[in-house]
Formats: sequence, C-alpha cells, structure tokens
Amino acid sequence: MPQPSASPVGESGSLAAAAATTPLLLLGRRPDPNTERGVVCPGVVPDPADPGLVVRARTARAALGDQAVVLGHHYQRDEVIQFADATGDSFKLARDAASHTEAHDAAYVVFCGVHFMAESADILTPDTTTVVLPDLAAGCSLADMAEISQVEGAWADLEEAGCASVVPLTYMNSSAAIKAFTGRHGGTVCTSSNAEVAMRWAFEQGQQVLFLPDQHLGRNTAVLRLGLSLDDCVVYDPNLPSGGLTAEQLRSASVVLWKGHCSVHGTFLPTHVELARAKLCDVRILVHPECRHDVVTKADLVGSTEFIIRAVREAPAGTAWAIGTELNLVGRLAQEHPEQTITYLNEKVCFCSTMNRIDLPHLVWALESLAAGEVVNPIRVDPDTASWARVALDRMLALPAA
Repeated sequence: MPQPSASPVGESGSLAAAAATTPLLLLGRRPDPNTERGVVCPGVVPDPADPGLVVRARTARAALGDQAVVLGHHYQRDEVIQFADATGDSFKLARDAASHTEAHDAAYVVFCGVHFMAESADILTPDTTTVVLPDLAAGCSLADMAEISQVEGAWADLEEAGCASVVPLTYMNSSAAIKAFTGRHGGTVCTSSNAEVAMRWAFEQGQQVLFLPDQHLGRNTAVLRLGLSLDDCVVYDPNLPSGGLTAEQLRSASVVLWKGHCSVHGTFLPTHVELARAKLCDVRILVHPECRHDVVTKADLVGSTEFIIRAVREAPAGTAWAIGTELNLVGRLAQEHPEQTITYLNEKVCFCSTMNRIDLPHLVWALESLAAGEVVNPIRVDPDTASWARVALDRMLALPAA
C-alpha cells in the first residue's frame, strides 16, 4: 500500500493536507494488474488535472436531480465527499440507499465506497434501482481475504471435526457470497457498532461462533465485550490444511476466528500508542475495533467509525486525540475541529488505497455517463445470492439496538 511521507504527531493541519493532496493510484483507462480486480474503465475518465472537474460534477449532478443519489463513505477524499447526498459507514449507507430510493424513486445510486458496500446497497434497494460504483477496482482487501470456496471448506472442516452447533457471524466487510453463506447456515451479519449484540445472539443459537473475515474485530468483541479469554479463540488460516488447527482445537474453541484483517487498521502497533502518549500531554487514544488486540487494550476509547466521529464532536475544546483509523477521516475531523488537537496514531500515515480509487475524475465520469443515459459500472448481485444475503441482513436488523 502506498505510504506518503511521515506526518509529525501534533500537526493536525499536515494530516488534512496529506489526505487532500497525496497521489495514490494511477487513473484513467490503463489496466492496473496490481489492483484486486484489474479493470479498465470502459469510458474516458477525465484528466485529474482538469480545472473544470468540480463544475462538471455539479452540472452532471444537477442534470440527474432526484434520479440519482450519491452516497459517500467516511473514508472518501474530501473532493468526493462534497458531492455526497449522505455520508456514513458501510451499513448506514446501505440503509440510506434503500430509504433515499424509496423516498425519491431514484433510478440510480452512485456509491462512493468499495465493492462490498455497493453489493449491500444493491441487495437492499428495489430491482428498479441500479447501483453504480465509479471504479470497479475499488475493492476491499479484508473482504477479499474470505473467498466463498475457502469458507465452504472451513465449514466442512468444522463438520468433520464434530462441531455440530456452529453459527456463522460475518462482518459487514464481506462479499455478498459470504453474507449469503451466513444466511443459509443460520447466521447473521454484524457491524463494528453491534458486534457485541450480534455475537451474544449467535451464542444463543449455538455453542460456537465462526467469525469472519476480521479476526481482530472478532477477538476484541469476544474478549473485551463478552468476557471470553484469548484461549477461547482460535485462528483458522484458510491457506493451511484444516486451517492449521487440530480437530480438538476446533471442537474446544468458543470462537473460531477467520485469519483476515484490515490493511489500514492492522498497521497500528502498541509502540504507536506509547509514542503518542510520550509526545502529547493528556492525549486520548481513540481507535477502531478492527485494530489489533494489543493496541485496543492500550486505548482510552474503542468504537466504530460513527463512534469515533461522535466522540470527537462531543469533546470539549482543547482535547488532544491520537486516532487509529483511516487517514481521510482523521484529516477531515482535524479540519472540522480546529479547537482540538487531532493527530494520526501512526506517524507513517496510511490510506485505504482501494477506497481512494473513487476520486473526482471517476465520479465525474460516472455522473456524466448517467446524465447522458449510459449506465456504467453497474453492481448486480444474482437473485439467489441476494435473497440469502438479505436473510442474514434482516436477522441483523431484527437484533436489539446496540
């Protein structure tokens, strides 16, 4: 993953500048074999140096009117977020897609996020609505760490080991195929906000939980929220026979954690916490639960993206923060709250590179194409997969509020 030069702890302005100006990935029609999907845009993506991009985006957006809804994830660049009709985390945006299309009878949802988010929006919106992802190469390395063939193999390993009462619990950051697998096997979906509620529900349905694809969120939830021990959790590695575990290890575990992680949140280390505390007096460490367990246990506050935003907005002037989550969000919070000292937990700042593939040129290309009557990059989940994934999502919606 590309990393811009280090930004000193304490310089909130430099964080915002880095988020706004750092070039990340090649743009345009050229194939990029190093991306997760290696796609080529079928149209001409504008030059990122075009000074008229903002005006072009506004013009195309105005031409579409209520026909389209533009959704922007919190990790998006400011140049994209400014055109969003709604912002939020992955699940909030999927629900916003459904509510906005129902309220305005919108024909299109332009999803400024990553592939699994657009899939969820397609599942939750009517068949008459088309979800568009401005760059199909905007994938998610975490979601891609659990392929359906691997998960089916893991399920077979659990059955062979004699694990007869396992409930799958999949994080929102997963493909539609994994959500459908979860629905078929009596499980549900969770977010970082309601993982505790969802895991408690899962244990009411069965004796063991298969948590995927983020091992860190699963471990932090099981140990810090449900009171299980680290020894109650085992890690299943899909690249090893039987996940690298014996049948006895599989049978004795309360939680079987999939060996997956977020490429951004996984970069934060305990030493980053120690360094931040040494450099900033009275700093509060605020991290996402996708971070490693040894980082989360050293933090002052742990919570979802929405929790992080709310914690900063409600804090008094003069509060000092070191935040462990994606840089675009931290930079935006620093801009919005100059009365506080907001820094990035890791001095070697790290973007979500695939999220950042959705830039202004790709957004302009998608909006102008739709305004001209051409549907580009539609995200369509096949009916059977969508049906079972919807079962898993509906089970989550029926859970008590977190």
